[in-house]
Amino acid sequence: MAVPKRKMSRSNTRARRSQWKTTAANLTTCPACKAEKLAHTACPSCGAYNGRQYAEAVRTEHEG
Repeated sequence: MAVPKRKMSRSNTRARRSQWKTTAANLTTCPACKAEKLAHTACPSCGAYNGRQYAEAVRTEHEG
């Protein structure tokens, strides 16, 4: 395994790390209740996914 011979400077390290960016999550609408949800996951407001009803929803009307 390769091992660096010299210490990498802070500017080079930070310049390399500047490319590590995050992207915003893509939200889709739930076909059952029309709420925003993450793709390929059960809806947090109604618990529906792929035409089926799953466990109790995570969010309720009383939580903010």
